[in-house]
Amino acid sequence: MLKVYSKMIGVLEMLPAVLDQIERRDRDLGNQLRRAASSVALNIAEGSGSHGGTRLARYRTALGSARETVACLDVATALGYVEGVDTHLASRLNSVQAMLVALVR
Repeated sequence: MLKVYSKMIGVLEMLPAVLDQIERRDRDLGNQLRRAASSVALNIAEGSGSHGGTRLARYRTALGSARETVACLDVATALGYVEGVDTHLASRLNSVQAMLVALVR
């Protein structure tokens, strides 16, 4: 499996605490964050087992979901649901995005 998959699993392991904070204030945003973050890992896994255009499409979908994950965290911060995103979590998410950008080029 790709390194980006392992890194994204690490992100997912860090999300429960922030998800809990968000869902206390906005259940829908918490659900969207959970779905988007899960989609990143699932599409990376699916893409790694695919070939050609299908592989590229899955990695592009994973990248879009990674960006959506970041946007959900930004919205939660802007609305005051969380005081800020852990710097380690943000760094891992940025790394996942960078790795996916490299895969779709």
